[in-house]
Amino acid sequence: MLRIIETAKINKEKTAIIANATSFAFGFLLEQSQQFAAHLLAGEKDLDGARIAFMVDPGFDYVKVQWGIWQAGGVAVPLCITHPLPSLQYVLEDTGAQTLVVSSKYHDLVAAYAMEQSIRLIVVDKVPDFPLVNLPQVDASRNAMILYTSGTTNKPKGVVTTHANIEAQVNSISAAWKYSSTDHALCVLPLHHVHGIINVVSATLWNGGTVEFISSFSVEDIFFRFLKGNINVFMAVPTIYFKLIAGWELLDNTQQLQIRNALKQFRLMVCGSAALPVSVMENWEKLSGHVLLERYGMTEIGMGISNPYEGERRAGYIGKPLPGVTVRLVDDAMQLVEPGEPGEIHIKGENVFKEYWNKPEATAQEFTPDGWFKTGDVAVVEDGYYRILGRSSVDIIKSGGYKLSALEIEEVLRSYPNIADCAVVGVPDDEWGELVVAAVVPSGDLDPQVLNTWMRTQMASYKTPRKYLLVDALPRNAMGKVVKNEVKTMFQ
Repeated sequence: MLRIIETAKINKEKTAIIANATSFAFGFLLEQSQQFAAHLLAGEKDLDGARIAFMVDPGFDYVKVQWGIWQAGGVAVPLCITHPLPSLQYVLEDTGAQTLVVSSKYHDLVAAYAMEQSIRLIVVDKVPDFPLVNLPQVDASRNAMILYTSGTTNKPKGVVTTHANIEAQVNSISAAWKYSSTDHALCVLPLHHVHGIINVVSATLWNGGTVEFISSFSVEDIFFRFLKGNINVFMAVPTIYFKLIAGWELLDNTQQLQIRNALKQFRLMVCGSAALPVSVMENWEKLSGHVLLERYGMTEIGMGISNPYEGERRAGYIGKPLPGVTVRLVDDAMQLVEPGEPGEIHIKGENVFKEYWNKPEATAQEFTPDGWFKTGDVAVVEDGYYRILGRSSVDIIKSGGYKLSALEIEEVLRSYPNIADCAVVGVPDDEWGELVVAAVVPSGDLDPQVLNTWMRTQMASYKTPRKYLLVDALPRNAMGKVVKNEVKTMFQ
């Protein structure tokens, strides 16, 4: 049986979930999820891989539904609770889900569509108590979940993970990040992505810890919960850390000191899902006393590479391969690159997904003949630590025969005193292939000539055709809103 269920059985009296000011024990969660599994089965012996989509608010009901689907032999398809109906339709139709579970607030959004498509619609908070039944034995090789990619280059693809894949993903980070039954994690992440589902909810409960949920994002609410002193694990994306830093700076000295002292007691703070600006990492360390643990993961692999729990966490680096994960870097000819040279990250391990749902050709394209998953991300290894240069499709600019990292150039630009944020892209050019262009959000006066001269100095150690580095600015009004859609290019 699923190990996460076995954990619940031996921790029945321990608090598993805190949501809406209510605590729920593992035993109650187990009972309610088994009742929901019986409701899903509706007299059948086994869902036998049926896809069950659910649009449920983060909290007790979310976990109850997820566990119920798994125990009934179904495949969990979590939907984004902020997506419009057309986006939901795409997932429902692509997976062929014939059952949709929703929180009450989403009923009216999907009810007409569900009726039109003869989809069984279940409102989770209106399901009556259901007698327990014998549940099927679910083998680890069976499909467990379908999560959808962001679809940056094509339509989103359904990533199929088995129970064995999830177990490998959870075991890997549990060993590397030292999860235990004493962990108390605050979940502020969306639960249709790996970061929230695997790293926060599943890994914490898998190890007998407690997950606390907030109903909606609020800096004040997060700080309030931090100050209670129970939470010791926190995971977020760079934007959230940026917002917490900005909120902390608005507090008085006494409040700042209280929050700083509370954060110092934390066991682990992790950042991921996007590149972590060095400035954010440094400011958070000043605020909390913690060097954020940055890691690298994808929907298809869970987590693959991580800075160490114990040892040096390097700013700008994603660290080293996690337990059970094998990593290599290759060039365009699929040859291993020399140390210090950039290459595409390839991953092998039990953590790697099974397939893209109903897309055998797409699945085959993303794997090498000898079974390596091609991530599409480019990195370099320096002193044993991996450093991401970006997505090969969007973040790697090919200019003058060089492969340049847009992320790397952005990091340098953010260190300029009068730049609040920036985005670097490549624009087509007949002579150079692509030119490096930066759109910047100024926080003060900017002289493009001075800035370009400064950039030439800063980028002296990089293989950038600096003569052709352009800096563009998005004009903003006093309220910080962009006042022009077009960008005026300022040549050096």
